Amino acid sequence: MSAAETAPRPRTPTPPTRWFVRHWFAFAVGALLVGAFVLRVWGVDHGMPWAYNADENGHFVPRAIGMFGHDLNPRYFVNPPGFTYVLHMVFAVWFGGREGVSDAFSSDPTPVWVAARVTTAVLSTMAVGLLVWAGNRLFGRAAGLLAGALLAVAFLPVFYSHQALNDAPTLAPVCLALAGAAGILRQRTPSVRRDWLIAGAGLGLACATKYTGGIVLLAILAAAAAAAQRDRPAALRGLALAAAAAVAAFLVANPYALLDASAFVDGVTHQSDASADAAGKLGLTQENGWLHYAWALTWGFGWLPLAAAGLGAIVLARRDRWVLALLLPGPLLFIAFMGAQERFFGRWLMPILPFLCLLAAVGVAWLAARLAQRRAGLRWVIAGGVAGAVLLQGVVTSVHVDRVLAREDTRNQARDWLSRTVPAGRKLVVEPFLPGAWAQDIGLPSRQTSTGDRWLKWPTSRSPFDPDTGERVPGGAIVNVEDYVKTLRPELIDEYRRGQFCWVIVGSHQQGRALAEPDQVPDAIAYYERLEREARLAARFRPYDRDAKPVPFNFDWSFVYYPLRYARPGPEILIYRLRGAPCGPPVEVG
Repeated sequence: MSAAETAPRPRTPTPPTRWFVRHWFAFAVGALLVGAFVLRVWGVDHGMPWAYNADENGHFVPRAIGMFGHDLNPRYFVNPPGFTYVLHMVFAVWFGGREGVSDAFSSDPTPVWVAARVTTAVLSTMAVGLLVWAGNRLFGRAAGLLAGALLAVAFLPVFYSHQALNDAPTLAPVCLALAGAAGILRQRTPSVRRDWLIAGAGLGLACATKYTGGIVLLAILAAAAAAAQRDRPAALRGLALAAAAAVAAFLVANPYALLDASAFVDGVTHQSDASADAAGKLGLTQENGWLHYAWALTWGFGWLPLAAAGLGAIVLARRDRWVLALLLPGPLLFIAFMGAQERFFGRWLMPILPFLCLLAAVGVAWLAARLAQRRAGLRWVIAGGVAGAVLLQGVVTSVHVDRVLAREDTRNQARDWLSRTVPAGRKLVVEPFLPGAWAQDIGLPSRQTSTGDRWLKWPTSRSPFDPDTGERVPGGAIVNVEDYVKTLRPELIDEYRRGQFCWVIVGSHQQGRALAEPDQVPDAIAYYERLEREARLAARFRPYDRDAKPVPFNFDWSFVYYPLRYARPGPEILIYRLRGAPCGPPVEVG
């Protein structure tokens, strides 16, 4: 044999198209993650330098910063501290620790809020990738991609990825636990430890981020029951391993649940009581929690995705009841429990959306296969068309809300107008739909008021009238923001005039609650009517498209801007100048 015959042959280069086809799944997942992240950071600086969401403004970011001033005990467990610890670590790296983040937050808090919101967006995007993994393990690559795509574009996860709240971050450990449960269900030998550890760690981290994330426990139990059919002793050992991993992960992300157990129990109890508390429901458009959540799924998840999830459940009931047991009981029990509470909001649904995405992927796959039975050559076109139809609502509404958030907030517009029009030190009546810092010039506290505010504000947290009886209270009654509308009386306008509070700022977040239930607060209706009669409307700022009708007050849509009529974030704001009310000279502080 000649040397030429024995020499190694040069490798024929793989054509780019063939290489791409071979790695199509990796490219598709990468493109999906990029798209999901873009949807979550477009408009991420909305409202800056103020965080207008009351929960965002008061819960996680301030407490993450506060930890730099003491030990790592959050001293607050109404919400679990997992996300707070993540933000604390991010701030330590991003701003260099206590001095850097404190200086930034006091001089211009925008970079701090943006860093926190980007962290939320990253964790929410990770959830998309983890759900693709879970779907791939259960049903294959195509179904996994579709499940991830549904989560990537669904309205609720996209909107709340723009907030430094724990709702969207909780999706990541929930999806991690689902991936582990999928591995347990599909593995042939229950003794494989990795999947049990993944499932348990996901459960523990989900509970340490948001307590209701613990609903994923039902999926793990279903997977364990399936594994027990194959090898019961091994399944029991695996379940014990998952339980140990869950406890360990929970304590790593929430160590003071053990180190400060009494405070932890008090916090959890307070959270449970708050969910069951009927207070603050004035303006609620839906009195039935189960109907509310069914309605919220139609826009927060989508009509067609919800129908596809129902179809997927039917398909699995006929083909694979163990997978159905893994995916369906969680959402049903979650809605049954949460709907029985006295308070309900659309975002509280988010822990069950990964389950519904997986069910919907099954429904879409089945429908596409049925439609392509007689058109085999068009099966990919048909599958793409069905998937596109199911994704369309989420894409349209998520892009819409991103465009809305990228525009100037009405509350910022109103403040700019007041800064140009009303001298510092004047007296304003500002309804409690704004954070306290809104009245301050960021980084430059005013010397004309004792509080450092640019203007002196009427104390809306203390009313001359009792919110329940309407009787005058010597020294005033303490008022929660939820009860503010109940304290409004026409006589207050006389109080404004006597105190030389000549500017009154009204927001639809408060006035809308009264207009939604006028029979409940007739005195508040009379107050607004008298204000309109006896004041000049000096400025108006609308969040809607030109000539669009206002969106009626709603505890979800008034704050998440889902209706396409919204053009910018914020409530409708009316600024009145009381007739016959002396403004008086600017307040002087010695």
